[in-house]
Amino acid sequence: FLGSSFAFLGGFQAVANLDSGKFAAMTGEEKLPYALGGVVVAGLLYLVLALLFKLVGAKKVMRFFPPIVTGPIIILIGLNLSGTAVTNASTNWWLALCAIAIIIVANIWGKGMIKIIPILLGVVGSYIVALIFHQVDFTEVAIADFVGLQKFVIAKFDITSILVMAPIAIAAMMEHIGDISAISSTTGKNFIEDPGLHRTLLGDGLATAFAGMFGGPANTTYGENTGVLALSRVYDPRLIRLAALYPIILSFSPKFDALVNSIPTAIVGGVSFVLYGMISAVGVRNVVENKVDLTKSRNLIIAAVIFVCGLGFASTGGITFTVGSADITLTGLAIAALAGVILNAILPGNDYEFGKSVEGDASADLGSY
Repeated sequence: FLGSSFAFLGGFQAVANLDSGKFAAMTGEEKLPYALGGVVVAGLLYLVLALLFKLVGAKKVMRFFPPIVTGPIIILIGLNLSGTAVTNASTNWWLALCAIAIIIVANIWGKGMIKIIPILLGVVGSYIVALIFHQVDFTEVAIADFVGLQKFVIAKFDITSILVMAPIAIAAMMEHIGDISAISSTTGKNFIEDPGLHRTLLGDGLATAFAGMFGGPANTTYGENTGVLALSRVYDPRLIRLAALYPIILSFSPKFDALVNSIPTAIVGGVSFVLYGMISAVGVRNVVENKVDLTKSRNLIIAAVIFVCGLGFASTGGITFTVGSADITLTGLAIAALAGVILNAILPGNDYEFGKSVEGDASADLGSY
C-alpha cells in the first residue's frame, strides 16, 4: 500500500528555506517545482537501488546502509521538522492539544481499527471541536466547484534541490524494506524473495517519480496496511487496487480539496507534534531493535558525526559552493547522510548483516504508529 511520505516533508521545508543563488528571489510557491524535481530524482534512486539489489544482492548493498547510519538519519528528519510543528501549533494551543490528546488516547487505549488510525481520528476529532468554537473558515469551500481538474505543478530540476531530497530517499527506502519485512511476517509469505525487493523498490520508485513529475508528493509504503491485514486476514491485492479508486475520484473534486485545506493550522501543528516526534522515535527504534552496540567507538563516532552535521549545518544554512555557473547548497541532512555513509564504509568493524533479524529489518517503518 503506497501513500504520501511524511519523511519528505523535511525536504520540502528545506527547499522552501533556500535563500542562495536563484532561490534568493523566489517565493515558496515558486520553489515548489524544484522540490518536486528532487522528488523525481529520489524516485529514480529507488530504481538504482533496485538494480543493485538484482545484480549483487540485498545483503551486500545493505552493508552500506546499516542501522547506525539509517537510524540517526531518520531521527534527524523528525528533529529538523520539529520547529514547524511548534510554529503551527502555537496559532491555537487548545486545538493543537486537543489533536494531541485524541491521538494519544486512540494509540494507547484504542482497540482494533481505532488503534490503527489515531492520526486520522486526531484530525477529525479536533476538527469537530474547531467547528463547535467557530475556528474553521469555509470561504474557499463555498466558492469551490464540486467537480473540476486540479492545478498541475510540473517539476523543475536544480542540483541543490536534488541534493536536498536525495538523502531522504535513503530513509524512505529503509522504510520500504522495513514494511516489506513486516508484511512478509504478517502474511507468512517471503515477499523479500518473491516478488523480490528489486521489484517492489522498482514499483515504489516509479510511483514516486511519476507523482513528483506532475505535482504529487513522494510515495512510501504504509505500515497501517500491515495492521489492517493482521486484523482482517484478507491478503488479496485486488482490494488495494479498489481502494486506490477512491482517492482518484476525490482528486477531481476541488470542493473536497478546499475542505481539506480548511483544517486549521493549529490542528496540523498538533498532529505534527506527534507525527514528527514519531519519525525520530522510529529512528531510535531502528537502532535499538537492531541491537546496535553503542559501546563500540566506531558506532559512537558515526552517530555523533551524523547528529552534529545534521543539526549544526541546518542551523547555518548548510554549505554553498559554486560549480561552473551553478550555486549548489548541501543541507544539513545531505551532509549528515554523506558523512554517515562514508564513515561506515571506511571505518573497520561493520558487522551488520541484513536479513538476520526480521524485527530489526522491519523497525524502520515510519508508518507503524
